[in-house]
Amino acid sequence: MYEQFYGLTGRPFQLTPDPDFYFESASHKKALSYLGYGLSQGEGFMVITGEVGAGKSTMVAHLMEKVDPDQLTVGKIVTSALDGEEMIHVVAQCFGLEVEGRDKAAALGAIEMFLGDEAREGRRCLLVVDESQNLDVEALEELRMLSNFQLGSHPLLQTLLLGQPEFRQMVAGHPELEQLRQRVIASYHLDALEVEEVEAYVRHRLEMVGWTGNPEITEDVFAELFDATDGIPRRINQVMNRLLLLGAIEERAGFTVKMLDDVCAEMLVDAEQGASNAEPQPLETVAPQEVAALAAVGMSADISAELKERDARITELEAAIDELKAVPRTASGDLPADYADKLVELERRIDDQEQSVRHVLTLLVEWFEEETPREAA
Repeated sequence: MYEQFYGLTGRPFQLTPDPDFYFESASHKKALSYLGYGLSQGEGFMVITGEVGAGKSTMVAHLMEKVDPDQLTVGKIVTSALDGEEMIHVVAQCFGLEVEGRDKAAALGAIEMFLGDEAREGRRCLLVVDESQNLDVEALEELRMLSNFQLGSHPLLQTLLLGQPEFRQMVAGHPELEQLRQRVIASYHLDALEVEEVEAYVRHRLEMVGWTGNPEITEDVFAELFDATDGIPRRINQVMNRLLLLGAIEERAGFTVKMLDDVCAEMLVDAEQGASNAEPQPLETVAPQEVAALAAVGMSADISAELKERDARITELEAAIDELKAVPRTASGDLPADYADKLVELERRIDDQEQSVRHVLTLLVEWFEEETPREAA
């Protein structure tokens, strides 16, 4: 929506990592220097930590675009809570190895054979593990054991661990990780942007999509933006997305501190309402397209309320179904005819509830991303 209003060729403040928008702050430059040194060593572990949204994944994606695939084979995993055996299978799969249904020993054998074949072809292998703070000690120990694979005197696998600040503390202080600590050859904590870098960051991303000064952004807005986001790139992206959307809706040619304050206040209210309305439930109970919609349209409180209401209705219907299922069957094992009809009707209503909400969310995503008329949404 706002891209068309401001004559931009794309969305400059996407929340997903995009190496094309990589911005090299002073801290990012130092981190790349450490990574460059680590890669030149060709062994052991490199550890990069930073706050959520500091730009770790974007920086590594930028770096991976510069490596020669004929010289370096890269496998990447984003971890959840994995135990040791699961970690081995995930590592194998990230390098394209078919190990499903095979035990840990077989998976390890497949990994070692693959790494050896790559070395004989003149390629080193790098494993990138994102969200490493989710790993337990057992999984980290399995990664350390993988670093033991050698061809002659040459190590076959190097590992880059990316994580949040608590992972840095874990690696530095956990008594069971001493052997891993001894194999860390490069480590760096990625800091947020400095106040003077925020303006350059915003201008850089806007210029990547054809910005020529419309909307106008004054220096006082940039200073306020730093205060509101602490210089964290992803937070900056969130605020700027909202600010651009507000500017387009109100047809503004320039942004003011008042507009920025309004956006930040609205986001704070959304966050508070979302927290107060949310019921403890695992994330996997929300469909992926629903999560995407919440992130994309920037209306988390309203849509979360709608989803909550939907869940309440479905819970009520499911309880009714369970009650019907407890009704004694006929001699042939079927429900009495009148109860069977009620069961079918309730199941149909559950399907209708799901389809209705998903349809609304789909329209919202299309409205935001494909610039369909607002009336359609």
